[in-house]
Amino acid sequence: MSPQAQGHLAMLVFSALVAGSFSLGSLIANQIAPEAITAARFLIASVVIGVAALLTTGLPRSAAQAPWRYLVLGGLFASYFVLMFHGLKTAPPVSAAAVFTLTPVMSAVAGWVLLRQVSTPRMAFALSVGAVGALWVIFRADWRAFMAFEIGGGEIIYFWGCLAHAIYTPMVRKLNRGEPAVVFTFGTLVAGCVLLTLYGWAEIRATNWANLPLIVWVGLLYVSIFATAASFVLVQFATLRLPSAKVMAYTYLTPSWVILWEVALGQKPPGLLVFVGAILTVVALVLLLKVEGQPRASSKPVPE
Repeated sequence: MSPQAQGHLAMLVFSALVAGSFSLGSLIANQIAPEAITAARFLIASVVIGVAALLTTGLPRSAAQAPWRYLVLGGLFASYFVLMFHGLKTAPPVSAAAVFTLTPVMSAVAGWVLLRQVSTPRMAFALSVGAVGALWVIFRADWRAFMAFEIGGGEIIYFWGCLAHAIYTPMVRKLNRGEPAVVFTFGTLVAGCVLLTLYGWAEIRATNWANLPLIVWVGLLYVSIFATAASFVLVQFATLRLPSAKVMAYTYLTPSWVILWEVALGQKPPGLLVFVGAILTVVALVLLLKVEGQPRASSKPVPE
């Protein structure tokens, strides 16, 4: 399997795992402070990834060079999670999901600014098709629901979180100095945990950890291990093999995965028209799978 194909497979798994965090996260969002749950998920994820690193590649001393890199990346991703939870306090899920679909476009812009990655006309067309498909799914093929979309304070807060997420993707490629994805992820998680602990110490101390409902712990473990630790590794793995716009394009699949998660959890399935949007997101990804031009002679992963 080529490095590019490996990157696409990693992001396919990533989109499914992240979608699960929306379904489970909605059950615990109002039962714990955003700063507290995000700090806890980073701490748990750090332990999991740290053990994984020790059992696989190890933690070489060279990875500790320029530790400011991890602070930058950890701060960006921690900002996304905290702002997401704060935004969802007032923003309806449909509106927040609509804002989330802006992330691939913002990531393409960030990729050009930071890495001079250029999106070809085909990539731009694929991103547009994916955006239309994602919005189709989000608004359940209801034009009136789309026209009723309003931008409020929660949506604006979440937009800044999505911007941090979009910048994070090309920054991984820019700041990585050859460290394995699992090692680089560990450094990022530890740095994010430290920053979150300093920033949200008051909320962390005020949380009654011993008496949290079981569902909170179940959701916390899921978002920590699968939606944070695993997704960190998958994103960093894919980012070193694909352009930023292609990596973030997989966010378009999230609404469709969420529908499958909701059906699996016993919710009523949507109408058939909604699946037209899901098909469009798949079409967009097929367009992105096609490699531009001829393969390069170098074995080092490069942008397409």
